[in-house]
Amino acid sequence: MTTETASDPSPIQRLITNPLAAGKIAVAVAVFAVILLIPTPEGLTAQGQRALAVMVFAVILWATEVIPVPVAGIMGVILLVLVGAVGGLGEALYGFSHPVAYFLVGILTLGLAVQYSGLAERMATFLIRGAAGSPRLLYVQMLLSFALLTFALPSASTRGAIMVHVYERVLAHWNIPQEHRYHKAIMLAMGSLNRLGSTALLAGGITPVVASGLLGDFSWTQWFILMSVPFYANLIVGGIVLFIFYRSGFRLDTEGAAQLSTGPVSQVEVRAGVIVLVTALLWFTDFAHGLHPAVPALIALTVILLPRVGILTWREFEQNVGWTNFFVIATSLCLANAFVTTGGAAWFSAALVESVSPILTSPPLMLLTLCVCFAVVRMLVPNIAGYLALVIPVAVATGEALGLDPLVCGLAAVIVGDSVVYYGAGGTSAVFVYTRANIGNPEIMRFGIIMTVVAIAVLFLLVLPYWAVIGHPLSP
Repeated sequence: MTTETASDPSPIQRLITNPLAAGKIAVAVAVFAVILLIPTPEGLTAQGQRALAVMVFAVILWATEVIPVPVAGIMGVILLVLVGAVGGLGEALYGFSHPVAYFLVGILTLGLAVQYSGLAERMATFLIRGAAGSPRLLYVQMLLSFALLTFALPSASTRGAIMVHVYERVLAHWNIPQEHRYHKAIMLAMGSLNRLGSTALLAGGITPVVASGLLGDFSWTQWFILMSVPFYANLIVGGIVLFIFYRSGFRLDTEGAAQLSTGPVSQVEVRAGVIVLVTALLWFTDFAHGLHPAVPALIALTVILLPRVGILTWREFEQNVGWTNFFVIATSLCLANAFVTTGGAAWFSAALVESVSPILTSPPLMLLTLCVCFAVVRMLVPNIAGYLALVIPVAVATGEALGLDPLVCGLAAVIVGDSVVYYGAGGTSAVFVYTRANIGNPEIMRFGIIMTVVAIAVLFLLVLPYWAVIGHPLSP
């Protein structure tokens, strides 16, 4: 690692000498200024207009990655205060007091403990032997694990934080660098497709919990019957599309790669395994104890850091847990909360739907138009909880007004919104994987757009006919 000398250009000098980077920042600033200075549209509050300006500014910076994503998020939080979009600094820092941010720290620590204990190495050995040296078979195993492991580890963030270490070990032993197309395919699947296995289950994380609360009471079985087909189909089709796009990277010769050796299971591996299993059990039985998912995660963090009992020292924790991830998710929560609470998000969604509703002529076209609107809103609201809270009420109300099944419209909003990741900051599971894999937002955005097309196609070609058969046609 090199250090900067007096002759090295400063970040500002590098920005000035890079016209493309300077142009991207200029576009973000110009759009921000235009939205902020135009007359306030009818139905939108002044605070909502300011929050909209800040959100669009941050989204442009996130999408272009002209500056580090955490820095862009922090800039957005500061702007919320400076332009008066929120009542004060406390409100602007909403995301830093949100349980999800600390849930993230807990699961990152859990993944780190699996790595340090050697359990990740043992799991990597199992995967390599199971794949028989075949990159294609390893890829198929990974896609299957996204669905099967959900029943033991419902949280996509938890699975991602643990399994990313495992696949890093496998790729390292196959001498595959981060720049290789196979490495990118594995990590894009981990960051963007892994989440699809969770939403098929009612206990699968924040998305089904929030969505089911907004749409009505569901039993575990009812939710699985409705949502397993769309999300497992998106997982399969998305995996195939990703394979086709990166197929040249799957032509690997792994015969000469170093093999992992296995020894007897150590006590520290046993402790790591017990901590993971107990934490997963607490998450899976939340219907009985009612604890927020952050509580088991923080319990696991505490046990992992306890002297003698634990696995990590405090120094290992503070140096390796990845605080960048914490700032990314916390700042995205701050911006999403301001966008929703000021009315900016609701106004934007309503304006999108209202602008196209007069030209709709058939129920499928109505739903297709709504799905496009959902995708646009999802791009503007990286936080899935904020997106759902904003879009589902609009989708249900619009469905009722247009004579469509409100439940179908609401579930369609969940499918379109939760099947995609547009930015590295698009969720707790994505941010950790993409930061470690060094995959940039332009590449993530490209696959996100592809998955948007996949999700809408699966919805219309497979899911709507399936829902009609089980008693939920688009037009009652």
